[in-house]
Amino acid sequence: MAFACLMTGTAFAQWNNDSTEYDSFKRYRVGGYGEMVASFKNYGINRFNGTAEGNSKTRRNTIAIPRMVLAGDVKFNEHFWFGTEIEFEYGGTGQVYELENTENGEYEVEMEKGGEVAVEQFHLTYHMNNYFNLRVGHMIVPVGLTNSHHEPINFFGTVRPEGETTMLPSTWHETGLQVFGQFGRRWASFQYQAMVMAGLNANGFNRNEWAGSANQGMFEGDNFTSPAYAVRLEYTGVPGLRLGASVYYCNNVAANSDKPDTYNFKAPVTIWNVDAQYANRWVVARANVIQGDLGNSDLLSSKNAMLSNKSPYSRTSPIASRAVACGGEIGFRMKPLFSNNRYLDFTPFARYEYYNTQQEVKNGVADDRMKTQMWVFGLNYKPLPYLVVKADYTNRRIGGGKYNNENEFALGIAFVNWFYKK
Repeated sequence: MAFACLMTGTAFAQWNNDSTEYDSFKRYRVGGYGEMVASFKNYGINRFNGTAEGNSKTRRNTIAIPRMVLAGDVKFNEHFWFGTEIEFEYGGTGQVYELENTENGEYEVEMEKGGEVAVEQFHLTYHMNNYFNLRVGHMIVPVGLTNSHHEPINFFGTVRPEGETTMLPSTWHETGLQVFGQFGRRWASFQYQAMVMAGLNANGFNRNEWAGSANQGMFEGDNFTSPAYAVRLEYTGVPGLRLGASVYYCNNVAANSDKPDTYNFKAPVTIWNVDAQYANRWVVARANVIQGDLGNSDLLSSKNAMLSNKSPYSRTSPIASRAVACGGEIGFRMKPLFSNNRYLDFTPFARYEYYNTQQEVKNGVADDRMKTQMWVFGLNYKPLPYLVVKADYTNRRIGGGKYNNENEFALGIAFVNWFYKK
């Protein structure tokens, strides 16, 4: 279902015998989640300003609503479900691009505003049994810990883990076909997802984000010349423990570009990750490792550098042949200390991340400003089970200390809830 992971933390918990999510409503439900963040920073807006020190030491503050999501599910009968999820990012309506092939293939922008409105999920599910189910439509790509569990109650801190959401789209959603289910019981309980979908677009790869802006959806139709395939497996046999692994493969992202005739080579992409979470009465701990490999990245860099000035893509290069991100976080639950007061639900936490969107560069020199090590220390407070107030301090060490550190303090608030169900 479109929003099944909202309250349960796993996209197919509604089929799980250990969960009541499947039976939590009879006909339909409407819900949503949202986040608001204010940040106070001591660094400028451009780490790549050409100075030897890196980012400038500039005090500035920002406030934003990164996303607000509305979702709904409808049961037509015991077998067929429909789900949808609409996301509003940064309060805007986005911008509409057209590729004017009658005008030398130039890009034209029809409208522009600060944010984006996107259909994040829109799909029909056929529930056969716990072991095998079929879904078709627009849905979350089951790759990575954050994409698979992206709601704000599923991570500490005011923003999603930075490494994964830099090198991969977040939230990553594509149109395709998926099968999913579970098998095993107790100590050998597994859930799986397998998906075929529209692949990444070669135009969107760049130095700063690797594949972070390479997902499709900019135009009215997505290129499906070279489909992508993704598989995710999760183990949940031990109480409190969830182990996950994902693999994504697209044989040729160049074939999915806006103008595929400009690419006379193949550019295969492979992405894999492993992740883990453990939670008990006192502790919540998570860890994630992700790596992406791009074939013929040097040739792709050369082609993307020649994209039109009117194109919506970043032309920064070189594009890495390999990008990596890893990290872990741990939180200590204070609520058991205040068992007589259900409103005192505090969780101090710490998170470490390393990521590098230029871990390896073919026929080029990697930019050390892409190498980021960061610590985040903060506190989550839940006055209600579906409402969380967050505060954190972040320190980034850039290029192993060769460039100026970046520091910020942030405050945030987020909610996740079903508003109505019947």
